[in-house]
Order: sequence, then C-alpha cells, then structure tokens
Amino acid sequence: MKVLIVESENGLAKIWQRHLQRMGMDVCCAGGETDAIAHLSEHQTDIIILDLVLSEGSALAVADYASYRLPEARVVFVTNTSFFSDGSIFSFAPNACAFVQSATPPEDLAAIVEHYGPAEDAAPHGMA
Repeated sequence: MKVLIVESENGLAKIWQRHLQRMGMDVCCAGGETDAIAHLSEHQTDIIILDLVLSEGSALAVADYASYRLPEARVVFVTNTSFFSDGSIFSFAPNACAFVQSATPPEDLAAIVEHYGPAEDAAPHGMA
C-alpha cells in the first residue's frame, strides 16, 4: 500500500511513517500543499494522511487535487483543532474516509489506514 503523509510537523510525520512502514506500507511525507501536489502528480497513492491545518498551503486543495488526479485514493484527515468537528469535512472532500485527532495513537492511525486501504488481493491500479 502506498501512503502519503501531509503534515507540517516533521516529527509527528516521522512517527506515523515509522508505524506504517513497520506494517509493510510504502510511505512518503510532504510538509505542505506544494510538496504534496508534486508527489501526487508523479506517484500512485492509495491513502493520504492529511493534516487539516498546514503551515504551507491548503489541505482542501490537496484533497481536491487528489480527487481529480487519483480518484481512488482515500483521505484520512487529522487535526488538533475543532474545525469540521461536526463531520462537515465529508461534504467538502468526497474522498475523505476518516477524520481523527492528531493525538490519535500512531498504532490506531495505522489500523485506520490499513482498514481503508485497497484490499490485498485487488489488482494494482490500472491493471484488470
């Protein structure tokens, strides 16, 4: 499974990355919108862990680009704020599959990613 973490706090991104890699996932990190969109334009991605509040750019722009470029990619939004705590993020980002707090234990976040990722026996994207 190919995962992109879009998180401005590098230390937190690395913690999540290590947990996902231990589960056998291929994980890349981006610090903001520009790096995330550059990555998505060149690499197949199954799941995006996307901090709702980025220090550079817009998380919703990243989700929107992913929806266009990789329509099968799912987005797990994370935040340490109360923005969208009413669940409205799901109406703004149709590729959103989960919305959790940044303080969610890394092993729980990894389980969420595993749950929403493609089935192991599914054909690779573009293959039938």
